[in-house]
Order: sequence, then structure tokens, then C-alpha cells
Amino acid sequence: MLLEHDIKGSAIDHAAALNEAFADARAEEILAATLAEFPDQVALVSSFGADSAVLLHMISQLDRNLPVLLIDTLMLFEETLEYQRTLADRLGLTNVRRIRPDPKDLMLTDPEGTLHRTDPDACCVIRKVVPLDRALVRWPVSISGRRRHQTAARASLQPFEADGDRLKVSPLATWSREAVRDYRERHGLPPHPLTAKGFRSIGCHPCTTPVAEGEDDRAGRWRGTEKIECGIHYGPDGRIQRGPAAA
Repeated sequence: MLLEHDIKGSAIDHAAALNEAFADARAEEILAATLAEFPDQVALVSSFGADSAVLLHMISQLDRNLPVLLIDTLMLFEETLEYQRTLADRLGLTNVRRIRPDPKDLMLTDPEGTLHRTDPDACCVIRKVVPLDRALVRWPVSISGRRRHQTAARASLQPFEADGDRLKVSPLATWSREAVRDYRERHGLPPHPLTAKGFRSIGCHPCTTPVAEGEDDRAGRWRGTEKIECGIHYGPDGRIQRGPAAA
């Protein structure tokens, strides 16, 4: 083992050491090492969005029972929920968990389900950030499909990063859009139903629109605002943050 199994208290050191050790590693090697290094501490956070099939396929080759967390904001496209069922069945994933906001929190902050219109940051916090934070108490190491090319805030993304006393792993950090497409086609992975309609980054249905040719992949998210992140990953300066400021 490269590191101690317990990451708490030294996540930054762990991230630095792992980035050095796996500087030239393939995504599959990063995934395999993460599962071996932190047994029973890892969960994959997946949106089951446009490019999610790649990472889910890689995980299915290593551990089909790994916890896969889908944040169900209760505002997802029905096509996304159907895609989740399709991919889980196709890949044999046996431990997909839908993480939902607390009904009491919604009753207090968004009883009419319209908060996204007036304060999208607060909506993301109550429907995404808080539920995921609660879930990840159980899994201090989380894997996601973030990539550098997606936004300017992700341009310096590293495969391993500290988030407080947690560790975030992004095995596809250096992958291009073309690399993702080639992997998906090579393995015959089904596309998200909405990609054929111009959606390249898919979140909640009130806040997601199709993307025109030449636009950034995430241009359809929170269109018409300066918001580019939901808050569970990065703030606008590229650092992992928490709460409304993380949007």
C-alpha cells in the first residue's frame, strides 16, 4: 500500500503523494489503485449524464457492487432516470443509490419548488450539496467524472484532490471530449437519450438547455447567468468549496 487506509487528517498529503505516484497512469489504473488503497471507503458519484457511461463501465470491470450515488434532486429529466436504469442493467451495477434532499429541508426552503428561479445557488445547495455531504459521511473517498476541458474552473484539475478531510478522485481529469466519445463507441455504450437533442451537459430539467455548435459543453447549464457549477465540486476560482459560494 502506498498510504494509510485512514485518510482523515492528511487528505492534502494523500492527494499530493497519489498525484505524484500516478502522474502517468491510465484512468483504469487510477481507479484500481483507489479501490485497493481505500477498501470500503469509496463511492462513485455519477450524474448518469451525457458522458457518465465511460466511468461507470470502468467501475463495472472492477467492482460491480461499488456504491454509485445518483443525486436525485427531484427535478431530473425522466430520460436521466431511465438512462440510469438502462446503464445499471447493461453494466450489471448492483449498488446504485439515489440520494434525495430531505423533505423537511424542502418544506422549509423550497415548498413551491420554484427556488431555482429566484436563487439557483440556494436551490443547488438544498437539493445537491447538502444531500451529498450527508451521504459522503459514510464514504470519505469519492470518484467523479470531472474533466479539465469542461470549464475554465476545472482547467487545473488533478486526478486526486483534497476536500477537507475527504479525498476526491477524477480518473478522467485529462481526457478530451474525443477520448470520451472514442471509449464509449469502442465499448458500445448507449448514449444518454438527450444527447441526440443537443444536450451535452445534463442536470435538472428547469436549468438545462441544449448546446449550440461551437458552445462550451456546459453552456446549457443555468443559461443566461454566470453560474457554472452546482457547488458539489468547484467554485469559480477552481478550488473546492462548500455552500452557495461554490456556485
